[in-house]
Amino acid sequence: MTRPTNSIEVYLEIGEKRAFAGALDWPGWCRSGRDEESALQTLLDYGARYARILQPARLGFQAPTDVSALAVVERLEGNQTTDFGAPDAAPSSDARPVDAAELERLQALLKTCWKAFDAAVKAAEGKELRKGPRGGGRELDRIVEHVRGSEASYLGSLGWKLQSDQGAPEKELDRTRRAVLDGLAASAHGEIPALGPRGGARWSPRYFVRRAAWHILDHAWEIEDRAL
Repeated sequence: MTRPTNSIEVYLEIGEKRAFAGALDWPGWCRSGRDEESALQTLLDYGARYARILQPARLGFQAPTDVSALAVVERLEGNQTTDFGAPDAAPSSDARPVDAAELERLQALLKTCWKAFDAAVKAAEGKELRKGPRGGGRELDRIVEHVRGSEASYLGSLGWKLQSDQGAPEKELDRTRRAVLDGLAASAHGEIPALGPRGGARWSPRYFVRRAAWHILDHAWEIEDRAL
């Protein structure tokens, strides 16, 4: 079958209970479903929301209107993390080097995701967040700290250390984000060894951004959907 000229390359991460579909060139646009078909449909359904987030940055993203525009170019084996609800496999294209132009693009994309998250948090301040069917769900301040803490953890997987600081707690989020941008740049410039001191493979800069952007937007959309 001929691929549409405006097709978007996506990969699938397939676990036993859940599958993720993610756009290779658009970190953060990654959604899940019970199987391949539902994951691709959910990705399509979120295209317009993703487009609204990226529009101020003028990165050129246009949301497709039909699932046929999503061209699956790689299938990855999922694991327990996949089934738990988080993407955990790196597409092979994430191993590509990152030049200066691409680094700038990835940094701009991360900053845009942060702005969307901050806007969702601000809009939800003073509002109740809808609980899950069993009463679960973090409160707003816990979501913010969870996202910040996850980004700090991702830095370790990249091979970059978040320096300790005795400053005001409310500045921790900004400090973590500055470290994310610094670590990303260092990794893209080849300043971080690909293997850790114990021989484990570190995250590539592309996968680092992919995982962080997904997590930021996943919780931004959660806040938007739960705010009453």
